[in-house]
Amino acid sequence: MALLKWPKPGQNRSAPSEDAAEGRMPLMDHLRELRNRLIIALLGLVAGIIIGLVFFDPIWAFITKPYCGLPASQVLRKGECTFAIRGVFEAFFVNLKVAALFAVVVSSPVWLYQIWAFVTPGLYRNEKRYSATFLGIAIPLFLAGAALAYVIMDKGLSILLGFAPANAIPLLEMDDYLTYAMVMLIIFGVSFELPLLMVFLNVIGVLPHATVAAHRRMVIFIMFVFAAVATPSTDPFSMIALALPMVLLFALAEGFMYLRERRAAAKGDDFSHLSDDEASALPDEVSPLDSDTTDSDPAR
Repeated sequence: MALLKWPKPGQNRSAPSEDAAEGRMPLMDHLRELRNRLIIALLGLVAGIIIGLVFFDPIWAFITKPYCGLPASQVLRKGECTFAIRGVFEAFFVNLKVAALFAVVVSSPVWLYQIWAFVTPGLYRNEKRYSATFLGIAIPLFLAGAALAYVIMDKGLSILLGFAPANAIPLLEMDDYLTYAMVMLIIFGVSFELPLLMVFLNVIGVLPHATVAAHRRMVIFIMFVFAAVATPSTDPFSMIALALPMVLLFALAEGFMYLRERRAAAKGDDFSHLSDDEASALPDEVSPLDSDTTDSDPAR
């Protein structure tokens, strides 16, 4: 995204200018760029949906593997994982949901690049560097959280289905299981991003390390409460599996914040103790510009 600036009178809009080099463009050109990038992103999503519909069977087999590995999934048919379908259109909509989720993941390089290319012209060089760094860390963290959710999903399902009495048969519907799996993957992935958000707020000067250290116990307690409420399975195993990595990442983020502020203080760049309304001290020595000013020429 760039700064909006109308061309000067008589200036050729098609000719390259300093404004174009600095990332500024007229409003209509800005909207046209937004439209083109949205079209490219949507085309990537559509292509991903088509691929997801074609390869639905292996994708569905991958998503349902945590449940199909449990004995409860093979009660109706020995040696075969079974799901229930409640409505006529349920299987069709499940196909569409799986294809859409697959498209969002597979086409992520396309739409992420379109967002990046649209936003970066309006950023300063250091802001571009920070954005690229945080984006490069955020994606692996989200994938790590989703991978952890996928690994422990069968444990949570086993605990929940274990509460069923002996004369009850578990009968999961396709849409219910898909919703459960996606919520688990998204919650674990987003939860792994929270420590990165802390670091980001510290870098821009909003969240100092002293504030985090003063409320450390409360933050850890809130993490366990969040893990208990956020996990759809509500079993203690899933809660602990989510809370412990969050606490570990929180400790790493706090350590980074401490080292960063300590390094800034050693360089003399720490201004966190100053008030926003406090005036900075002026040097006593005479500036070279002041030495050229004479009383005989006040205009200078």
